[in-house]
Amino acid sequence: MERVTLASLDLGDAARFSAVDVRRITIAPSIHPGAHWHDGPVFGVVESGSVHFRVGDQDEVILRSGDTFFEPGNATITRFDATNEGVTFLAWFPHPTGADPELTMGEFPPQDSTTPTAPRAR
Repeated sequence: MERVTLASLDLGDAARFSAVDVRRITIAPSIHPGAHWHDGPVFGVVESGSVHFRVGDQDEVILRSGDTFFEPGNATITRFDATNEGVTFLAWFPHPTGADPELTMGEFPPQDSTTPTAPRAR
């Protein structure tokens, strides 16, 4: 048996969660959905293909099969755009009992120095 830590993330003062939705999401080749944000954190791993990924004004990276990502809640995901090969990924959406994870298109308001940023994987 082999266990490899792919990411270790500090969630700081994140709210308590009582449930997690796990979703397989596929974005067709060269589709660019645009900026969006979630009302809670999202954790994911790319299964196949690749995607341009950028949180706020951080450096953009290309995620490929096996790469993990973290989208902090209430932060603008400026890019999650499929490359010309498309992308399929698994995403975990933790949430409190009775609440459904939400995605909102556009930038998260307000755009100021208090907007959370994604922690770097350790």
